[in-house]
Amino acid sequence: MGKTIAEKIFNAHVVEQLTETEYVIRLDGVFCHEITTPIAINDLVSRGKDRVFDPNKIKAVIDHVTPAKDSKSAMQGKIMRDWARRHQIKDFFDIGRNGVCHALFPEKGFARPGYTIIMGDSHTCTYGAFGAFAAGVGTTALEVGILKGVCTFLYPKTIWVVLQGELPQGVYAKDAILYIISKLGVNGATDYVIEFDGPVVNQMSMESRMTLCNMAVEAGATCGICMPDMETVDYLWPFIQHEFSSKTHALETYRQFVSDADASYDRMLELDVNALEPLVTTGYKPDQVVPVREMSTTKIDQVYLGSCTNGRIEDLRIAASILRGKTIRDSVRAIVSPATPKIYQQALEEGLLQIFMEAGFCVTNPTCGACLGMSNGVLAEGEVCASTTNRNFNGRMGKGGMVHLMSPATAAASAISGFITNSTLYTADSRR
Repeated sequence: MGKTIAEKIFNAHVVEQLTETEYVIRLDGVFCHEITTPIAINDLVSRGKDRVFDPNKIKAVIDHVTPAKDSKSAMQGKIMRDWARRHQIKDFFDIGRNGVCHALFPEKGFARPGYTIIMGDSHTCTYGAFGAFAAGVGTTALEVGILKGVCTFLYPKTIWVVLQGELPQGVYAKDAILYIISKLGVNGATDYVIEFDGPVVNQMSMESRMTLCNMAVEAGATCGICMPDMETVDYLWPFIQHEFSSKTHALETYRQFVSDADASYDRMLELDVNALEPLVTTGYKPDQVVPVREMSTTKIDQVYLGSCTNGRIEDLRIAASILRGKTIRDSVRAIVSPATPKIYQQALEEGLLQIFMEAGFCVTNPTCGACLGMSNGVLAEGEVCASTTNRNFNGRMGKGGMVHLMSPATAAASAISGFITNSTLYTADSRR
C-alpha cells in the first residue's frame, strides 16, 4: 500500500512510538514569535532549562505588534531579543528586518519539502505549501521543541481535496479555500492533514498555495500540504542552488515526498471550481460562506489588506490592478500592510504603494496588527471590516466588530464602493 506525502514525511522523522497512534518526531525547524514564545522562554528559565536544541534550526521574529505599542508588548520583544542573543540564534528578525512570520520565513527559504516544522501559532500550516509537515502547537509542545527538537503527534490521517477545472475571472485562491472550508465545516478536518491536489492547485503560484494551506486550520486541520513540483523548486532555487546540480536534480530529490498513486486516504473531497464565484464569510465562523453578490447591501467601515494569508506581492498586485485610477468611498478607511520589508520594497518599486495611497489607503509597516485586534486597525464596537485575513471570530479584530473574509480583489472593490462588492464590476487583470 502506498503512502501519502504526510505519511512519508512522518515516517522519515519518527524518533519513538508512544502508543498505537501517537509518535515522537524529529523537527527540522522550530519557529517563534513574540506573542507565544516569551511564555515558553520564561517557563524554561524558571525550571533551569534555558537551552535550545539547535540555534540554527530556530527562527524567530517580532511580528504581531511591531513596533511595540505599549510596555507589555515592549517587554515581550525584549524577552525575545535577550533570548536570541543568549543562544546565538542568528535568524532572529527584529524591528526593521522583520515581517509577518508566515510570509517572512518562506521568503527566507526556511520551509522545504519534507521538513517538519512547529510554531506556537495556529497558521503554521502555511508552510505545507512547500511540501512540509507544519503545525501550530501549544506552549508545552513549543518548550519541548525548543529544548529537545522533537514533538509528539498523532499518526497523520489525510483528507484529499482535489480541485478540478479552472478558476473563473475574479476568483482566487482565497475564494477556493473559503469554498473548501464551507464544504468541510470548521471541525470537519480536526486531527487530519488536508492534502491539496488537482489541476487548479498544480497551476497555482507558491503564494496562492500558501493561501490555501494557511487556512487549512480554519477547517480544524493539523496542517495543509501541497506536493512539491517545479514551481516549488523555482521559488526555493536561490536558497538551494548550491545543494543540487540542477533544478531537475532538486525536483527528483523532492519527489520522494509526493503521495503514491495507490496511497490510502481517509476521505476525498473533489470539487469543480469552473462555476465558482467570489466568496465572502458572513457571521462569526469561517465556514459561514456565501457568494459576494448575496452581501452586496452590506455596508463596510474599514478595509484591511494584509496578513499571513493575503499580504504578499501577488495579493497587492491584484488589489492595485482594481484600485488603479480610482478612489475609495469617503465613508471607508482602508489599510494595506505589506507582509515583509521585501514585499514593501517591491510594491514601492512597482508603483503599487502609490496606487494605494492615491486611492486613499493608509500604508503601514509589515505587522500582524489588526488581524487579531492588537494594533494598526482595531475596530470599534459595531464597525464592519472587509478583510483579507483568515479569521472572522467574534471580537477577532476588536470587541463588537464584524469581520468579513474575502480575497484581495473583493476587498479592493469593496473599498471603492463602500459595500461588499464583486471585483468583476471593476477591471482586474491579474489571476489567482
